[in-house]
Amino acid sequence: MKIGVLREEHDSRVALIPDIVSKFVKDGVDILVEKKAGAKAFFDDMSYAEAGGKILAKSDLIKESDVLISITPPSDLTEFKGKVLVSSFQPFNSVYPIEKLAEFNIQAFSMDMIPRTTLAQAMDVLSSMASVAGYRAVLKAAELLPRYFPMLTTAAGSIPPSKVLILGAGVAGLQAIATAKRLGAVVEAFDTRLAAKEEVMSLGAKFVEVEGAKDDKAAGGYAVEQTEEYKIKQKELIKEHIIKSDVVITTAQLRGKPAPKLITKEMVELMRPGSVVIDLASSTGGNCELTVDQQTIKHGDITIFGNSELSAEMPMHASQLYSKNIYNYVSILIKEKEFAPDFNNEIVSGSCIVFNGKVLYGNPEEAKLLTTESSTES
Repeated sequence: MKIGVLREEHDSRVALIPDIVSKFVKDGVDILVEKKAGAKAFFDDMSYAEAGGKILAKSDLIKESDVLISITPPSDLTEFKGKVLVSSFQPFNSVYPIEKLAEFNIQAFSMDMIPRTTLAQAMDVLSSMASVAGYRAVLKAAELLPRYFPMLTTAAGSIPPSKVLILGAGVAGLQAIATAKRLGAVVEAFDTRLAAKEEVMSLGAKFVEVEGAKDDKAAGGYAVEQTEEYKIKQKELIKEHIIKSDVVITTAQLRGKPAPKLITKEMVELMRPGSVVIDLASSTGGNCELTVDQQTIKHGDITIFGNSELSAEMPMHASQLYSKNIYNYVSILIKEKEFAPDFNNEIVSGSCIVFNGKVLYGNPEEAKLLTTESSTES
């Protein structure tokens, strides 16, 4: 079996690093790597060759590979007809042309659709990348904030610590809390999920609680839509804490829907001069109504930074984590060194969005048929 590693079109990360290439090679799988695929993540072609990979031009790579992997899916699908493609398609955002995958008979497996269960933790790219983004968000806030994070006592007098508010205590939020605490800030965190309270407090942060939240444990780490009554109470409490904060980091997303608006223009205008908002939900509309995706803007004296792909700013370790997720995931798609997905496995059935010209995402009946066929074959 041959796995091809594509060079990312608009991303500094790479889907496989040399260390993981060597693991696949030991398993008897041939790894083909597009020229300069890892260059932006500081992994040169020589390191891939030393790990047992074969360096090829893109056209030759696609032609020779049985399975192709990437972090973001390719924009031009015409070269990939009849191929197996493992990437992060985000079908719930309705941006990527899933129907085109079916039209070109591309077997598409989406890393972001892997069920977020205990069994699949080692394959969870969303958590891996969110952890990197949460860490990077705090560093970005520290860079933009015109003051220290920690309390300092100097000969010239004492400086109080900065106050940081984290909205959303999932993986990204928890990493942001831990990082802000390490830098010496006073940290508060808000989340609609009461299960997050204990985790927030264990990291030394104060949990901001709004009573009456609707909690859906099956939401896969995403926030869920709340009642209008709850939203009013939430808005008032968040406003109360935002105006006392120097940094606000937002991470709340609703799968398949625009991000919830947690910070209004009015709230921003009440913040202390020089304060910073880091919006990690910017790609789906942002948690702040003033956020512009992929831009840093000024609203009066407040800086608002919108970026949902901060993990790409740490390409070396982000690629390392993504590679391990890929290795663990692709390993379950292989049987006796051949590509043989078992659709009885909920991880496989949950993450396959197109197979044999049929769109499975949003079509449970088609997915059931594949599971039945898989069961019959075995």
